[in-house]
Amino acid sequence: MNIYDFSVRKMDGERLEMATLRGKVLLIVNTASKCGLAPQLAELEAIHKDFSDKGLVVLGFPCGQFAGQELETAADIHAFCQRNYGVTFRMLDKIDVNGKDADPLFVFLRKTTGGFFGDAIKWNFTKFLVDGAGKVVRRYAPATSPRKLVGRIETLLARAASNR
Repeated sequence: MNIYDFSVRKMDGERLEMATLRGKVLLIVNTASKCGLAPQLAELEAIHKDFSDKGLVVLGFPCGQFAGQELETAADIHAFCQRNYGVTFRMLDKIDVNGKDADPLFVFLRKTTGGFFGDAIKWNFTKFLVDGAGKVVRRYAPATSPRKLVGRIETLLARAASNR
């Protein structure tokens, strides 16, 4: 099993087959609009603008499992992200990342990368970096600034470009 075996639901209810992203470097993040870390949305947007034309895809997955810090509806989440942070990268449907109702993609990401205290996601803005071959490269803590991932992203993009 790999990242390309999954599909996820977009905010409009349609499915996104992860296989359509084959060859792209992915930055997957569980987000929350009302979280103190929400300003990371602006950093994620900047990274998206800087690297999307080179093969990076940023995927935001709203999640309300941590202190209920996500808005209720997809329309409200979408409007908040655009109005406050100018988000144009892909925001997917609101999901659970832990527990019995966890989205299968996040179950896979968690089990693939583990964590200091097990595989559960501890808070909003946990980040997963996936290379162009679909391998989950690393998991980053919520407090890790997306800007700190730029060097690694550039390396993975160069590697993906050389494999095309």
